[in-house]
Amino acid sequence: MPTPRTPEWYAAVQEQIVDAERPIVDPHHHLWESASTWGTYVLDDLWADTESGHNIEKTVFIDCRSGYRADGPEHLRPVGETEFVARVAAESAKRAGAATIAAIVSHANMRLAEGVQEVLAAHEEAGNGLFRGIRHAGPSDTTGTLTNAGRGWPCPYGEEDFRTGVRTLGKLGYTYDTWHFFHQNRDYLALAQAVPETTMILDHFGTPLGVGAYAGKQEEIFAQWKEDIAAIAKCPNVVAKLGGLAMPDNGFGWDKRDTPATSDEFAAAQKRYYLHAIDCFGPHRCMFESNFPVDKLSISYHVLWNGLKKIVADFSEDEKHAMFYGTAARVYRL
Repeated sequence: MPTPRTPEWYAAVQEQIVDAERPIVDPHHHLWESASTWGTYVLDDLWADTESGHNIEKTVFIDCRSGYRADGPEHLRPVGETEFVARVAAESAKRAGAATIAAIVSHANMRLAEGVQEVLAAHEEAGNGLFRGIRHAGPSDTTGTLTNAGRGWPCPYGEEDFRTGVRTLGKLGYTYDTWHFFHQNRDYLALAQAVPETTMILDHFGTPLGVGAYAGKQEEIFAQWKEDIAAIAKCPNVVAKLGGLAMPDNGFGWDKRDTPATSDEFAAAQKRYYLHAIDCFGPHRCMFESNFPVDKLSISYHVLWNGLKKIVADFSEDEKHAMFYGTAARVYRL
């Protein structure tokens, strides 16, 4: 399993902040009070990152199985995460000038079909006005060669009960986030076409891979990924969340180095993914994300956002504002 890095490791790369005044919504981070694969990550850790130089005004918490209830009905246990994050969010709002957790995306089992409404109502009650949607991720891989391969369940996107659950989200005004691997993008496309009434957020580019069984195949995977992203972008109900490509399984190798990635290295290695997705979806259907602390295994927070700003340096002010702030604010109703 990956090992969380030390402060000394991050200190090896320090950069001047690019476009420091630009307002940013970070629409994808996690929190862990108990030790996880990535260590603990609590409000002070989040603030240490968001206050490292960029103008992060608001954030969106995304489900990571943190704080689930230990007992009670199985389908309601994820509500414990909303209860936990709502308390942290209230604390974040007390400090002037600090980034505020402005929305919560939790988990519910979409296989409950219309029965998911009970879980959504419980999240809404627990969320103190911050509950915005659900992530029921579907990563599925049978090679046994990935460090973060999900729970080994078959991809659920084609199941009719699952689709009914996602459809129910849209009817009630909630969003649907998910994460999966590149070889599931066609399954995701079919899901998006089946539930046009639901706003769906594609996390982490649909995760191109580059390790284990996929090592040495990045160019082949990139070609397939490009076609799939172009097809998914034709679904007007899908929004692209751009980030999460510095995880170990993506195969860039920064997690194994003696020093983290620089923003120039990050931009050079990943620019083609970002520009293709932006070209397909358009800036107003794209939002940049940190995916912290997961991507923190490879790069520090201020360096990551420097890299994102360098990638889109030639875009218009309106387009930049959409990707760094406006799209997230609109989709998550901040």
